[in-house]
Amino acid sequence: MFTRLSLRLRVFLFFALIALGGSALVVAGLVIGYLRLGEAHALSAFIISGLVAILAIGGLTTWIWILFDEHVARPVERLAADLRARAHADVDQGIDQAIGRYLGDLAPAANAVTTNLTETRNAMALAVGRETARLTTEKTRLETLLAEVPDGVLFCTPAHTIALYNGHCRDILGTSEALGLGRPVAGLLRMGPIRQAYDRLRAKGAETGTDILVTTRTDARLLEARLRLLRLEGQETEGPGYVLTLRDVGADLRLQAERAHLLTELLDGVTKALPDLPEGAGKSALASLVARIAPRKIATDTSWWPMERLAVVDLGAALAVRLGGKDTPLAADLDATELRCDGFAITRLLERLALDWTRAGATDLALTLAAITPEAAILSLEATGPAPADPDSWLTRPLSPGLAGFTGADVLLSHGTTLTVEPAGPGRHALRLSLPLATPRPAGPSRSVLYDFDLLNADIPADLAAAALKSLSFVIFDTETTGLNPQVDEICQIAAVRVVNGKIVPGERFDMLVNPGRRIPAASTAVHHITNEMVAGAAPVAEALTRFHTFAAGSVLVAHNAPFDMSFLRRRETEIGQRFDQPILDTVLCSAILYGQSAEHTLDALCARLHIQIPEADRHTAIGDAIGTAEAFRKMIPMLEAAELPNLGALIRAFDRHSRLIEHLN
Repeated sequence: MFTRLSLRLRVFLFFALIALGGSALVVAGLVIGYLRLGEAHALSAFIISGLVAILAIGGLTTWIWILFDEHVARPVERLAADLRARAHADVDQGIDQAIGRYLGDLAPAANAVTTNLTETRNAMALAVGRETARLTTEKTRLETLLAEVPDGVLFCTPAHTIALYNGHCRDILGTSEALGLGRPVAGLLRMGPIRQAYDRLRAKGAETGTDILVTTRTDARLLEARLRLLRLEGQETEGPGYVLTLRDVGADLRLQAERAHLLTELLDGVTKALPDLPEGAGKSALASLVARIAPRKIATDTSWWPMERLAVVDLGAALAVRLGGKDTPLAADLDATELRCDGFAITRLLERLALDWTRAGATDLALTLAAITPEAAILSLEATGPAPADPDSWLTRPLSPGLAGFTGADVLLSHGTTLTVEPAGPGRHALRLSLPLATPRPAGPSRSVLYDFDLLNADIPADLAAAALKSLSFVIFDTETTGLNPQVDEICQIAAVRVVNGKIVPGERFDMLVNPGRRIPAASTAVHHITNEMVAGAAPVAEALTRFHTFAAGSVLVAHNAPFDMSFLRRRETEIGQRFDQPILDTVLCSAILYGQSAEHTLDALCARLHIQIPEADRHTAIGDAIGTAEAFRKMIPMLEAAELPNLGALIRAFDRHSRLIEHLN
């Protein structure tokens, strides 16, 4: 109950209680004294004394309460109100300390808190403002870059609606009213190839994209598209969105198809005419020309059509679903062999062949792999019933309403294959075509975009010594060797990472095994786990150092115990015709500057002090130690600046004070 009362009222009640208590004690004392005295004539004296004492206690208590209220209770309430105003009302003036002059350190302490709060709030506002301005600038730059991409770009939701598009989409798709944020992609494009590719990539959890052909909804123009799933951290949707890049290639594909048809017709005509030509040098030269051009033509037939990697089992599943919707069952006994083909076009071609064959009396359709060669797989559509009398006639009609300009014959031509009819067992026949196998996927990340827009504002002085540390580009490297003697031992691995603007660039690494040209001792292998078998086919030392010199050009070199690593590099400078003449920093000396010479300066000790974890599997490997050294150096840059070593020249001069530990190379 009393917590709801104001401070001043509670103080008043406190003093009132003191006055009442004191008066009660005085009355009790006088009563006891009168009773012990036992003389009736003294009663009036006791009463007068009691009244005087009670009045005195009341007056004294009232006076003290007034002083306490004036100099304690009221200032405390004033300070509380001022603190609340600065906490919630954006008041940034300091607190008047005079109002709490009788409260000891309370008023100065409250003023210090509010001053710190104001400074923190202002600093935060400045930081937020700078970050907002930076993000706005980067957003503008990214929007400009996206607007200048020559392809149309659509960011689509899992429900196949548009979340972002660039200006080129209007050029490619036309000024359709169907193009707009939140509008369905189906209003612009025929969704068959898109849904098929999206479902396949999502089911396989694929990080790579796929190339497909799509057509516009209104005028059936043919577009080349690349679909890639868009997996973002923190997404709340059940499935991923995707990016669709579009390029209008209809005219190019029709031209290429026409040229391919003409060349095929020419070669076929010449081949058929050869037997009727008279023997002689002309016939021999013409036959030789056909034999030379025909295989080269096959390669060009398959290079101009957009292709994707497609597992045969996925092709069979898509075909079975489409035929099942048309009451034509299909058995598919296939594996995960990957083909290089236009999945949507091949699926539609096989669907057209299956339906036409079924109308001609075929039953028990099945799709199998008849054979696999090192270059191709032979796909076999089998059925019970009579062999197709004229399957070529099935290839003359358009593949589908969405691909009105291309027939089944175009699809076969674009894949460099033909359709053949072969027996497939008692009472069964097969329509077979050969499709090329997919080539191995390229190693490494394929979807990274590296950028640092701060470099646009960087101003590196001509004199590197005056350059701020955080503004420089560093290459932090490490080597693994066959031993510890630079005069006779050699490098067997070299790795490096790049630090730009104080940040490690994740996609820019150098990591090479090197053939040292000599045996790696077992004692060295026990440390870095590099065996003679691992480096048998690796690049020689001179080639590796030439490539590393190119990677490190224009950057400051950084290493842990740099004299050891640099001795192996500089010994080969004459052989490779290059010099490692850039500034060289050593994290051993940086550690000595920051922690004193008496501290331990091993890489493990430095990483432990800076709370850097190097995975155990990467310890004593060149790339693992390079990453650990880079993390340590990145964290030491602001520490060195705080130690009044703001630029490269000051840091190199500071190395001289610690030359007792290790020499520096500048």
